[in-house]
Amino acid sequence: MSRARIAAIGLACVLTACSGNAPNQRATSAAELRDPASSSDGARVYITNCSSCHQLDGRGVPGAFPALVANPAVTGNPRAVIAAVKYGLRGKPGRNRAALGRVMPPWQGRLSDRDIAAVVTYIRFAWHNDAPPVTLGDVRAVAPQR
Repeated sequence: MSRARIAAIGLACVLTACSGNAPNQRATSAAELRDPASSSDGARVYITNCSSCHQLDGRGVPGAFPALVANPAVTGNPRAVIAAVKYGLRGKPGRNRAALGRVMPPWQGRLSDRDIAAVVTYIRFAWHNDAPPVTLGDVRAVAPQR
């Protein structure tokens, strides 16, 4: 893939992330905080907000956007993937990824905590990933790293 195409895809992702207003948050019951998020709601959020970079099939774009399929960062500790979606990622990716400085935009303020829980649940389950769902309480419990 050409550098121009990769740059265009990256720009599209950043522009998508920067568009729109923060969704309204409604009151939350204690039961809602503990109930697993809906994977089907997460599919909608993923297609609308994530698929332009990570692709509909979750395989990403080699050298530009990491695959979510069989990715231990997705299926491992849920707090890590929640933090990545909620607060974004900056700088060079970790081990076993292409060594280029990439940016994942923060979705907090653009997606509700419910939508973040749903999309994280979706990517942890889709494409034969086999990881437990997350809850709204899990998302709210993750604070930014300092």
